[in-house]
Amino acid sequence: MSIVVETKGLKKQYSLRGEIVHALRGVDLIVERGEYLSVMGPSGSGKTTLFNMIGGLDDPSGGSVLIDGIEIAKMSRREKAWLRAHKIGYIFQTFNLIPVLTALDNVALPMVFTGKRKDERVKKAEELLKTVGLGDRLYHRPTELSGGQQQRVAIARALANDPSIVLADEPTGNLDLNTGFTIVNLLYRLKVERNTTVICATHDLKMIDVSDRIAWIRDGMIERIEKRQSVALTSEDLKIEL
Repeated sequence: MSIVVETKGLKKQYSLRGEIVHALRGVDLIVERGEYLSVMGPSGSGKTTLFNMIGGLDDPSGGSVLIDGIEIAKMSRREKAWLRAHKIGYIFQTFNLIPVLTALDNVALPMVFTGKRKDERVKKAEELLKTVGLGDRLYHRPTELSGGQQQRVAIARALANDPSIVLADEPTGNLDLNTGFTIVNLLYRLKVERNTTVICATHDLKMIDVSDRIAWIRDGMIERIEKRQSVALTSEDLKIEL
């Protein structure tokens, strides 16, 4: 497999009420194409910060992030926008759907920015919503959908421009247990059926079952990286869902 994402000595620090907070402390990580990697750790461990760095949503204080061998920090603003529009799909814990738009329009929206014609956008959005099991909810607005349905719309939207990488930040965080299982399995299907690289920042231990590898993060540092088959949970790991 080829390397699709790599971080080298990645650091992020910021000031909070006059104090310096070290959110990431030199993270080295390699993710291969088509891999499902879960980044696991408790709240405040650096998962979301790492997610934002990899996705080009925030700039590191030190170190580097490379996508397909190209360092994000050296990209122009236009190149970063192209990267976010074409190569990376984002899934957020809070769904981030536009409330006045239907499910169909929410999914079609990213395709506006890549120049697709309206008929192409509508057709693709319909296909994606059917893929995630919402073919009968095309014209429902977010307030007319359950949390699980909204997250499935968000997943369909993330796939609108056929990204090679999907970044999911706590995708089951606002969902009940059964709905969480549905989302976990749906993300796994992306990897299997589309060879999509899935990087999931989560504290949900259900993700272990579908991950190729698990990176355990605490206090802004990667403690260890394990293959699914060799995962041995420690007492500290079990605390992340408490």
